[in-house]
Amino acid sequence: MEVLIESVDHEARGVGRNDNKVVFVENALPQEIVGVDIRRRKPSYETGVSTYIKSVSASRIKPRCVNFGVCGGCSFQHIDARTQLAIKQRVLEDALERIGSVRPEQILSPICGPQFNYRSRARLSSRYVIKKEKALVGFREKGKSYVVDMASCEVLPDHISRLLPELKLLVQSFSIRERVPQIEVACGNDVNVLAFRMLEDPSLEDLRLLEQFAAKHDLVIFMQRGGPATLTQIYPDEPVALTYSITDMNLTYEFGLSEFTQVNTDVNSVLVRRAMSMLDLKPTDRVADLFCGLGNFSLAIARSGAQVIGLEANQELIDRAIDNAARNELSDLCDFKVANLFTDGCPDYRSLQSMDKLLIDPPRDGAAELIKGVGSDGPKKIVYVSCNPATLARDAGTLVHEHGYRLLSAGIVNMFPNTSHVESIALFGR
Repeated sequence: MEVLIESVDHEARGVGRNDNKVVFVENALPQEIVGVDIRRRKPSYETGVSTYIKSVSASRIKPRCVNFGVCGGCSFQHIDARTQLAIKQRVLEDALERIGSVRPEQILSPICGPQFNYRSRARLSSRYVIKKEKALVGFREKGKSYVVDMASCEVLPDHISRLLPELKLLVQSFSIRERVPQIEVACGNDVNVLAFRMLEDPSLEDLRLLEQFAAKHDLVIFMQRGGPATLTQIYPDEPVALTYSITDMNLTYEFGLSEFTQVNTDVNSVLVRRAMSMLDLKPTDRVADLFCGLGNFSLAIARSGAQVIGLEANQELIDRAIDNAARNELSDLCDFKVANLFTDGCPDYRSLQSMDKLLIDPPRDGAAELIKGVGSDGPKKIVYVSCNPATLARDAGTLVHEHGYRLLSAGIVNMFPNTSHVESIALFGR
């Protein structure tokens, strides 16, 4: 059948209708008429794949990556950059209205950065295929467990992308080539790290090959035999620190391989600046940074002269935040504490009722219990940074309809260009 595509959903599927039933179509864009091969039928919807495009959208472009369509890393490379932003903005606005029954008074301009070569952190899969006597290193195929045979990657930094062919040969040369399932990439200010997950101890020859590879390409090599606690630097001999910076704020953050940081450092810098502008900080302000991590927002708040209290459930991240505050000579303005912000009523938050402003940056599950505890006498401003429009919308509905806040503004943060992932930021005021 042929279907007119009306929109695109959050999974990058075209959305159309056939006999009053919604049809989700892979590889289809708004305003395109496509032939559809139906793969699944449900009472209220159908899913399928486009077999031909009768009328091509002006937004459709040629993907830059040869692996697009097979690789699960990107889903939007066939859409021009402006339309990608429009789709993500629509996803955010639809979620706010449909789930939270709220509309922002102002739509913010998107926060953007480079479209390619932006990803400073990645987790690559590795697999040795016995039948082909060949190692594969890359992202997994879309919707499958197979590893894509990648010779390059357009979202990784260029100097890391160029390493992929040699990296496959390196894994292929190991005596334990079938026991290396994962290679983590982390690029800091002056350091590039590869962490090899190994299910068996490498031989002395394997270690020699790793050191040769690292020396040739100026890399730091870690090995991981079990959980995150087993991460061990094996080259070079002297300890190396990973850091990222927000240059115009004169802030530098140290982080560990197992610790969360944003993968797009350029966009993160703009995001932090936007959040500070929205908070409109004064030196007399007392601000709580909830889900503070290693201090990404906390140190920027302190740099403005305001007093900040950072809460986070992970002790290692709190220790890192304390160290980062000292590194940047901001310890006098920062107080970091371990706290569980997911518990009923969030007693850890209730002790902060005197805060003037809040910054909330929760994981995908959002901050439902925390938001319930804000109450009708909460802070005058709340900045909410979200990686999931659905949970942001849910929490926005609670703040507006139950606690008397206004949703002053909201906008998208294009942290992951060429993917359907939607990051966003919102400002609430009394």
